[in-house]
Amino acid sequence: MAKSRIAWLLAAAAWCGRGVALSLHGRTQRRTMTMADGRRVAIVTGATRGIGKGIALELGRAGYAVHAVGRSSRSDPDRDVSAEMGEYRRLPADEELTVERTAEQVDALGGRGAARVCDCGVEGAVEAMVADVVAAEGRLDVLVCSAYAVPSQKLRDDFWKQGMAMWDAVNGVGLRAVYASCLAAAPPMIETAQKHADATPLIALVSSFGGKSYTFNVAYGVGKAAVDRRADIKSSTRLQWHFHRLIATQVDRLAGDMALQLKKHGVATTALYPGLVRTEANLEMVDMGTWDEASGGLDLAVGETPAFSGRGLVALLGLPQADLLARSGNVEVIAELADEFGFDDVDGARPCSIRSLRYLLPNFVFPQVEKEAGKPVPAWIRDNVPDVLLPWSVFSAGPPPEPAD
Repeated sequence: MAKSRIAWLLAAAAWCGRGVALSLHGRTQRRTMTMADGRRVAIVTGATRGIGKGIALELGRAGYAVHAVGRSSRSDPDRDVSAEMGEYRRLPADEELTVERTAEQVDALGGRGAARVCDCGVEGAVEAMVADVVAAEGRLDVLVCSAYAVPSQKLRDDFWKQGMAMWDAVNGVGLRAVYASCLAAAPPMIETAQKHADATPLIALVSSFGGKSYTFNVAYGVGKAAVDRRADIKSSTRLQWHFHRLIATQVDRLAGDMALQLKKHGVATTALYPGLVRTEANLEMVDMGTWDEASGGLDLAVGETPAFSGRGLVALLGLPQADLLARSGNVEVIAELADEFGFDDVDGARPCSIRSLRYLLPNFVFPQVEKEAGKPVPAWIRDNVPDVLLPWSVFSAGPPPEPAD
């Protein structure tokens, strides 16, 4: 299989794993809260479902006061999220995915949950929400940016055919609102670091392998490259070929460049890379029959749960201050954090990193070999693939090859 094809499939898998929230309501609202009680405080956007919710719940399990931010709320029972997602994706009809429900689950896990209805795509809404949290709590230890607007149209098409609607959907909440969140959160996080000697505030941006490779379209690639920049890895020419002239190199520097300025103030940043994630929407896509086309035929049954990302973030937050600041600005792959810190997913499994040979060969290479050879790969090969990580450069590729006529 061609390298560019492998890279594209891996990046596509990462996008399908994201499963984060749609754009949020144009208001900020909170349920009755306990006054500040000494807990460390986290804000999680996109916390009604998917990876954002998984992170919120694991922070609750770790004892944090978690402010679950999202659009879906019991205050708007007539809203049809699945209809907003278009014909390709939907949410389960029998599961409550609201900020109130997430807050209740945080409480049940030993944390303190607070529900906040907020449209991250509305000018000023994020700033008001962060100010309200800080006023109530007196500190801010963690900001997790996981809110993202899922386009209702197909992602795979020429950019000039998609119009500005695609750009606005992908980069309005997924990029501009992330930046706005960081702007609002940085000052109170610096203040928290100054007032509490044992605190190392962390800004965590939920990204994907789409930041390393062309995936579906120009707008998507730009947005993903913008929310993560590994300070010690230079963007390759192949990664940038399709949009370098459009936005120049600064679009993939958010996490890394914030780290350069925040480190001296005792605040860390990171970009998180989940793998293939069994989010509510992805599981529904399997039932709809749209999963194979969207993912490239990947087996969702062997994917990660949203909680796995939360456990990775909690592991990072458990590091000593010097160690966390030393990693600030890095891309952190959740599956690789699991190997480093020794945690498993909720079912006891430990999924491989998407860039591991143990994941890559069975999912992408062996099927192509079997198709071309007309016979299966021997079991002694299939069952003994080493867990060796491929370099990041393998993901820095152009689009998949055009199908043969």
